[in-house]
Amino acid sequence: MSKENRTILVTSALPYANGPIHIGHLVEYIQTDIWVRFQKLQGHDCRYVCADDAHGTPIMLRARQQGITPEALIADSSREHQADFADFNIDFDNYHSTHSDENRMFSGLIFERNQAAGHIATRTITQAYDAQENMFLPDRFIKGECPKCGAADQYGDNCEVCGSTYSPIELKNAVSAISGTTPVEKETEHLFFKLTDFEDMLKQWTRAGHLQAEVANKVEEWFNDGLQEWGISRDAPYFGFEIPGHPGKYFYVWMDAPIGYMASFQHLCDRTAGLDFERYWNRDATTELYHFIGKDIINFHALFWPAMLSGADFRTPTAIFAHGFLTVDGQKMSKSRGTFIKARTYLDHLNPEYLRYYFAAKLGSGVDDIDLNLEDFVARVNSDLVGKVVNIASRCAGFINKRFEGRLADTCSEPGLYQDFVSAGNDIAADYENRDFGHAIRKIMALADRANQYIDANKPWVLAKQEGEEQTVQAVCSVGLNLFRVLMTYLQPVLPAMAAEVESFLNIPAMTWNAIEAPLTGHSINSFKPLMTRVEEEKIDAMLEDSKDSLGSTAAAAETAATAPQVEPIAETISFEDFAKLDLRIARITRAAHVEGADKLLQLTLDIGGESRNVFAGIKSAYTPESLQGKLTVMVANLAPRKMRFGLSEGMVLAAGPGGSDLFILHPDDGAQPGMRVK
Repeated sequence: MSKENRTILVTSALPYANGPIHIGHLVEYIQTDIWVRFQKLQGHDCRYVCADDAHGTPIMLRARQQGITPEALIADSSREHQADFADFNIDFDNYHSTHSDENRMFSGLIFERNQAAGHIATRTITQAYDAQENMFLPDRFIKGECPKCGAADQYGDNCEVCGSTYSPIELKNAVSAISGTTPVEKETEHLFFKLTDFEDMLKQWTRAGHLQAEVANKVEEWFNDGLQEWGISRDAPYFGFEIPGHPGKYFYVWMDAPIGYMASFQHLCDRTAGLDFERYWNRDATTELYHFIGKDIINFHALFWPAMLSGADFRTPTAIFAHGFLTVDGQKMSKSRGTFIKARTYLDHLNPEYLRYYFAAKLGSGVDDIDLNLEDFVARVNSDLVGKVVNIASRCAGFINKRFEGRLADTCSEPGLYQDFVSAGNDIAADYENRDFGHAIRKIMALADRANQYIDANKPWVLAKQEGEEQTVQAVCSVGLNLFRVLMTYLQPVLPAMAAEVESFLNIPAMTWNAIEAPLTGHSINSFKPLMTRVEEEKIDAMLEDSKDSLGSTAAAAETAATAPQVEPIAETISFEDFAKLDLRIARITRAAHVEGADKLLQLTLDIGGESRNVFAGIKSAYTPESLQGKLTVMVANLAPRKMRFGLSEGMVLAAGPGGSDLFILHPDDGAQPGMRVK
């Protein structure tokens, strides 16, 4: 069934060593692990490497706050991350750190090769500086209003509302995320990667099948806006690698983070006889290289990374696979609701293979977000895995063990049915290859239905009571167990732990895709033991309860202190006359819709008493469109229309709350009518 043997290197984006793994992160690592396991099941030489992303100002500041060294902080994070990954059956061939000798060497090499080729510029720039903390501020430690669309609460590098990129000093009403003070401007010398040198190369590369279509279209927008030089240096104090030949300057974390893929693989090569780094990374390499990433870091991987590699005379990726974000019950993960679930909290309550299966059933090849609907999660796992797949083995194994001393029939009595199951593997393999895991799962479950229908039709429990039907019972149950073996081979990439138990039960070697071409006949199996239990609602509730953070807890305070502050300083005061100019009106939301290409916006059509207004509101993290239609809200009706990238916004909806999923815009439906003025 498999193609000619391939040689493949696969990576996932590097988790940041500044906090725990949560279930949103796991979408990527589970997706990657399933794909890698499938490739290995097909007989291909496939290696999967990853590492902790261990540099940057956030790590330096968190270590300072905890009273430990950055090295101690990242060592603790690495131990926790690797334990979480291992318990979710994510099987890396190597897991390393960007704070390593290998990464220092490759970062210096790539920089020096690009510098020698003329792709590095040095110039003096004006940069935001926190005078209270005596440090220049990285992009993500400045917040303010987007200089392009005016959206509030945006970071210093790009706007999550309109997608624009800019420099931190362009932000309006900026504040330091460390001290809360207003940054001052200060000159400093920095190094820049000349991305524009690679414009022709990148235009060709991004349209040559290396990216998903929707990702290539997104990258096209950056070309249309004009490529910019990329700042690759940061001033001390900074936790990272000092740039060769530039004392006091450090590689920006996004400069050395993707190089961590190379460093981790070199670390694997150093420990593995016959594994040659150059065969995978030299410019003419014929091996395959794939990166799995989230859609929020496309620009770094689809523009800067291939350009840096090309400029340093290394190969570029075969393909980059981006995925969407995770919501829980239709909303952004929330600590107050208990849906911001850490990997370890999940593991304390539930079987990791439940989540692996559910994610697989929802994942496709695109960049759409996926939703963990907890009610559907319980129903699907219980129905599919316990009620369909495991049910086949449990119905048949007892008869084989008790009546036939664990021996399967000498021949397969349903060769046509068995061959149908084997033949279906071609389409299922194509779905796995294309990362259409949801399609593969649907096909596998359709086969499971056929297997159960076959058993139901032949009723071995009835035949067992009839004289002279012993061989028929053995034949039917042997067919059932052979169909089960095929199904578990197809599910092995998704359910590796259960597959290992099945191998022990069926007394077979490690599963491979080609091994199912012939059924097991005259073969002895072992006693059947329950392979998976049902999901219990009580455990879901306990997990959610354990995931809730008390707003006053030490852990919550530490987490907040280690990241950007959530409370903005009070704005400049205004007079009562200015406030009185606001015309606040009751509005009915007659229509709500997603805005293509926007992560936070919903498009609302508002009725304010016979007049219709179009408003773009950054409330997607808290509401789904269908939850808003027909509801009342309050809007600023006399706000001047503002032209946005997505269209004209003719007002503003009032919102309250800390943000994210905890954002409230609805007015009680207490008889108020659209168009009524709010006083």
